[in-house]
Amino acid sequence: MLKVYNTMDRDKVPFHPEREGRVSMYVCGPTTYNYIHIGNARPMVAFDAIRKYLIYRGFEVTYVQNFTDIDDKIIQKAKDEHDEPLALAERYIEEYKKDARALGVREADMHPRVSRHMDDILDMVRTLQEKGYAYEVDGNVYFDVRSFPDYGKLSRRDLDELKSGARVDVDSEKKDPLDFALWKRAKPGEPSWESPWGTGRPGWHIECSAMSLKYVGPTFDIHGGGYDLIFPHHENEIAQSEGYTGKTFANYWLHNGFITVNEEKMSKSVGNFFLVREVLEKFPGEVVRFFLLGTHYRSPLDFSDAKLAEDQKALAKLQNTWNRLRDATESIDGANGPDDLMDGFRRRIEEAMDDDFNTARAIGVLFDSIRKINRWIDEDEQSGGAGNKEAIAAETNQVEILGNNGETLAHWSGRKSEIAEELITWLLQSTGSRSSV
Repeated sequence: MLKVYNTMDRDKVPFHPEREGRVSMYVCGPTTYNYIHIGNARPMVAFDAIRKYLIYRGFEVTYVQNFTDIDDKIIQKAKDEHDEPLALAERYIEEYKKDARALGVREADMHPRVSRHMDDILDMVRTLQEKGYAYEVDGNVYFDVRSFPDYGKLSRRDLDELKSGARVDVDSEKKDPLDFALWKRAKPGEPSWESPWGTGRPGWHIECSAMSLKYVGPTFDIHGGGYDLIFPHHENEIAQSEGYTGKTFANYWLHNGFITVNEEKMSKSVGNFFLVREVLEKFPGEVVRFFLLGTHYRSPLDFSDAKLAEDQKALAKLQNTWNRLRDATESIDGANGPDDLMDGFRRRIEEAMDDDFNTARAIGVLFDSIRKINRWIDEDEQSGGAGNKEAIAAETNQVEILGNNGETLAHWSGRKSEIAEELITWLLQSTGSRSSV
């Protein structure tokens, strides 16, 4: 049984989608004002892996990831670079896609952008105001957090204990310092749109609610993002979305852990961040992906070139083992070997992945198999090729589970850059036995 850690429950719980056989996912995407850093890459890769495993398990998955293409940071960066905000955002969206491809991340089924969903956002803000969840002051519209009794249920924070701070805007217009902006009145020289409250632009939180409700709502299965988004972003999404629909917003909340450098959280404000583009100049994309999935997605992950170098050696070992295996089995004609070996291998991988998508444990199973392959080949060579052909052939079938879109690893010979591109389906897809991922 597939179990996931639901932040709302603070526990692993059985996964049951809203509609049998179908899974809807919404993952918070980047604010497109710069190249992405390695911290941004972690949710990209983690939720891409989760998506691919769900497909392997037979689900039809709808995967949505937004692009924030209008934001204070985008506006400021555009001013600095003497560019138009939407043009700058478009440029960095294309750069994001390049990095995503290098990391083996498949494009989402939909990549909605804020600037293209103003009607949906305006409708949501208008309805929240009509229902008494929002109020307008001089062209700004704020969500009244005290009007939503369940505010704080995801982050488990009490309103009376919350203090205004770095993540909470203090504004004399607000009824309460915790109230957050749904719509902001226009400032000179900034992009703006017409609204019932005058020209302006949306606040940060409303975009994800409006776009997720449009494409996978009103109640969908998995909402994903980084741990730092639990409060206030995801908490605010819940309040405004459930206030708008009167229904549960998302059933399962999945959050990836931080990437640290020397055990300190990676942050642009601290200056200890690394652009994916820079990392890819040193290491191939499959090595970076392997590094990101080598630790369970909820656990902290400490970044260093030394650890990436270790993973590069590990992937080289995988390639070398395949080369040995290919050479050792060239003379085998149709030998399949004991089915229980292949079934046991697959079962261990599935058990790991069914336990809250534990890629670290799954990778451990992979390298257990690599050790067996090398031992069997060594024994076969020492015996002059007698006695181990069937066992090697059986493990060949297991390695064929590394296949991508019906290919076996043999077809990857000479294309090392693709070994880890489908890092979840690597082990799980035997040729012809599952639908292609």
